Amino acid sequence: MGSISIRKRKDGSSRYLARVRVMREGTSYHETKTFDRRPAATAWIWIKNREKELAKPGALEGLNVSDPSLSKAIECYTEKTGKDIGRTKAQVLRTIATYPIADLPCSTIKSKDIIEFLQSLPGQPQTVGNYASHLASIFAIARPMWDFRLDDREMRDAITVARRMGIISRSAQRNRRPTLDELDRLLAHFIDRRQRTPQAMPMHKVIVFALFSTRRQAEITRLTWDDFQKEHKRVLVRDMKHPGEKLGNDTWVDLPEEAIRIIDSMHKSKAEIFPYSPDAITANFTRACKLLGIEDLHFHDLRHEGISRLFERGWNIPHVAAVSGHRSWVSLKRYTHIRETGDKYANWPGLQLATGDT
Repeated sequence: MGSISIRKRKDGSSRYLARVRVMREGTSYHETKTFDRRPAATAWIWIKNREKELAKPGALEGLNVSDPSLSKAIECYTEKTGKDIGRTKAQVLRTIATYPIADLPCSTIKSKDIIEFLQSLPGQPQTVGNYASHLASIFAIARPMWDFRLDDREMRDAITVARRMGIISRSAQRNRRPTLDELDRLLAHFIDRRQRTPQAMPMHKVIVFALFSTRRQAEITRLTWDDFQKEHKRVLVRDMKHPGEKLGNDTWVDLPEEAIRIIDSMHKSKAEIFPYSPDAITANFTRACKLLGIEDLHFHDLRHEGISRLFERGWNIPHVAAVSGHRSWVSLKRYTHIRETGDKYANWPGLQLATGDT
């Protein structure tokens, strides 16, 4: 029930005490708030809302919960958000949980504690910046979602100070693009392996498809035959990478003719067009580069090369974005490191080799 009572101050003025009291199953809880004017107390809509809130099952018990530690907030985030947070982010959060800051009660964590934690991390400022970003996601939702007393302002202040002190920085953008010679050596390596070991993954096809489709390795492994529309020259990319959403961001993208030729060369044995794991693709690519003496080349650089190639062919921004899946010029422009005009892959033997039965 909600009630208002009048109390006299020593100077003779009145104050109005609004009170909320809830009794359920032997548990009693009350809350008060003082106003200088009765209309303000009467209009205190919070009373009704608060009564309803406190009447919910488990609400009163929750008022007596102790101040949880940061590690508990991390546990809730990883287990209860209902989102696939990704392998890298999950690993970072597990690592944070092993540091002393994770043992602190949420309400006691200040910006200086966060800064000291970031300073204790090994690695370059870009790596530390990733830790700060993932930790910030905990601070952003812990209070409104679970009523953990993490102060998002303390996190924001810590990031501001850490950035100005050089403790954290954004990841440097890569401009690495493979040369035709490097691609030829990689394809020759994987074709030879496939001939010697027929059950091996056809990495030569995966590489060439990644190059011409501009797809990421995880997206490649999720493409299905049912989502491929050859007549419309497009495919549905499920859960495409997006800054705000990890799941449900399904996007239709156009497929260049070269990418379609690779799909046509794949055996339709499973639901997925490329029924392999992203980890296996990365591991195969990395080992081959090391064996062949190809330095500082990542599988993701194939996407960079593919998008840049489209610009070099004279495609405009909307046309390129229809293939790459980018939603804005700001995020797309980093790939436009034009080396030359025309299409250096026009008569590339690698495409013919990749579309064979090997």
